[in-house]
Amino acid sequence: EEEQEDKFDIFVSVKDPEKIGETCYFYSTTLPMFRNKTFTVRRRFSDFLGLYEKLSEKHGPNGFIVPPPPEKSILGMTKVKVGKEDSSSADFVERRRGALERYLQRVVNHPSLLQDPDVREFLEREELPRAVSTQALSGAGFLKMINKATDAVSKMTIKMNESDVWFEEKLQEVESADQQFRKLHALVESLVVHRKELSLNTASFAKSAAMLGSAEDNTALSRALSQLAEVEDKMEQLHQDQAANDTFSFAELIADFIRLLGAVRGSFDHRMKAWQRWQDAQAMLQKKRETEAKLLWANKPDKLQLAKEEIAEWEAKVTQYERDFERVSATVRKEVVRFEKEKAKNFRRQIIKYLESLLQSQQQLIKYWEAFLPEAKAIA
Repeated sequence: EEEQEDKFDIFVSVKDPEKIGETCYFYSTTLPMFRNKTFTVRRRFSDFLGLYEKLSEKHGPNGFIVPPPPEKSILGMTKVKVGKEDSSSADFVERRRGALERYLQRVVNHPSLLQDPDVREFLEREELPRAVSTQALSGAGFLKMINKATDAVSKMTIKMNESDVWFEEKLQEVESADQQFRKLHALVESLVVHRKELSLNTASFAKSAAMLGSAEDNTALSRALSQLAEVEDKMEQLHQDQAANDTFSFAELIADFIRLLGAVRGSFDHRMKAWQRWQDAQAMLQKKRETEAKLLWANKPDKLQLAKEEIAEWEAKVTQYERDFERVSATVRKEVVRFEKEKAKNFRRQIIKYLESLLQSQQQLIKYWEAFLPEAKAIA
């Protein structure tokens, strides 16, 4: 049943970012279960944040893992708005476009979130009301919003008496994975920087080789140096392409997982909140029973009836909150299992794609050097 639940013929794409007031995004989607098979609308970045906020408020407390969108970057947006046409602003736009596309795809692939009226409105409505509450969210403010539940739970002084070892072990796995992914992300970002530096240095080397070749009197050596400069020029482009691939195929994938692991932790936190509410209700019920016992001992029948009514009220609450906790626990368990399967599938697909690009890059390098080798051997 779970396997069938997650199979939806839905494809979402975010494309053609334009600068209209603030950066806008277009996406099209094929939705057989909606009123149109294809649909294209314009959305602001604040609309994406607004959708996440609504879904988190509605589904988060029930234990669902709500995929988070990318953070709002003030620096990146400033470069785009002032029209700086450098590589960093182009990279920023592409990174955000890809991150928003993956975010929406995760939302519509979730069987419960897809049924949400806010999701359907986001996908189908021509114009959305402006999401005012998200306008001022900076990167730090957005992280604060995502981690709000985590912060609230961490302030609890009562430690949860975990009755199910599965949840304890899974939470430890999630926290460990988060640490490892963060380390890996930092290393990949460093790799991208070094790859870009290599590209710049290769360009400088190519220029020097070309100048040396033009000044060389030996014809064969001059030709070989000129050919070497051409090879290095081609290698510079390869290094640039690989740096971009490191970013978009690998670093961004890891960044997605870091955000998703935060959402997974959030589902555990909501489960803990449900447990805490149940425990608080039990404590209040105990107090009401103690009050009833005191009234019986003091022989105050006029207040006894009210005490009995309050006991009945809190007994009903304890029963309801226990059911809520069990329901949230079942949802969290199902969500974590689903997340692990999706993570393995997505990671495998992206890693294969990344490795294939590395292999293709190395094969191209070999071709360049093989073509140059006869020129080097021809030097008399």
